[in-house]
Amino acid sequence: MYTIGIDLGGTNLRIGLFNEQGEIIEEHSRPTEAEKGPEYAVNNMTEVIDKLKTQYEIKAVGIGSPGPLNAFEGVIIEPPNLPGWVNIPLVNMLEEKIGLPVKLENDANAAALAEATLGAGKGASSVFFVTVSTGVGGGYVNNGQLVSGAQGNCGEIGNMIVNPDPNAYQGPGLNKGALEGLASGTAIGRIGQERLGITNGAQGVFQLAEQGDKAAQEILDEAINYLAIGLANIVHTVNPEVIVIGGGVMKSKDLILEPLIEKTKQYLYPSLRESFILKPALLDQKAGLIGAGLLPK
Repeated sequence: MYTIGIDLGGTNLRIGLFNEQGEIIEEHSRPTEAEKGPEYAVNNMTEVIDKLKTQYEIKAVGIGSPGPLNAFEGVIIEPPNLPGWVNIPLVNMLEEKIGLPVKLENDANAAALAEATLGAGKGASSVFFVTVSTGVGGGYVNNGQLVSGAQGNCGEIGNMIVNPDPNAYQGPGLNKGALEGLASGTAIGRIGQERLGITNGAQGVFQLAEQGDKAAQEILDEAINYLAIGLANIVHTVNPEVIVIGGGVMKSKDLILEPLIEKTKQYLYPSLRESFILKPALLDQKAGLIGAGLLPK
């Protein structure tokens, strides 16, 4: 029996066929064209799935989607990168078309499941996955099971307050001083533009830091400090065996990883410092798709 995983992104729609070991057998990709609406996207999903059904025995389908969403009811609420998709009953729409069970989950949670099962967290009893990219997100897997929370919002660490200053920056839809507003790739790029006139986002800050620019390094040090506070809060809350960190910002892991480990340890109970493990993600851009394929298992 096979499963199908769907990585529904704001730019691309990726569909993968998976065997029972979670290996990708086939992969199909096409533009999401979100502006054409959810019905258009569902028809594209259906077209690929119907073709796969003629060749393979498919058990179920998993979808990793940007949030916010209601995973229990299978409804996409209003993701910023799927404009116009408001309260879309995606699971019901697709199930009616393909006649197979469909499971919907936040894309960060799907990536967490992939990294915990087949990626950097493989073999660990508990894994917390953190992604630092345009935003900051996360997901928690304990004993092989994704922990969703009462409303499906477990792992939404981007809104965690890491700077209580009432004058701290407040990003759209976030608390003042929230982790995402201060340490995401978007935040690093914004601060780089404000202080240094950089116009190519976080990448420009990393490039300057690599060249020894002290002001650029200061921006990274601040972001690393806020990330370290966030990671320490995770450790003190759920005490995972491993934290796996991925996302676009980790393309510059040579500048981030070791300082982040050392800074996080400073915020931990002394008894937790030696057992703290932070690993870079292994599955890269495939994590969301692989996780979606694992959701129905």
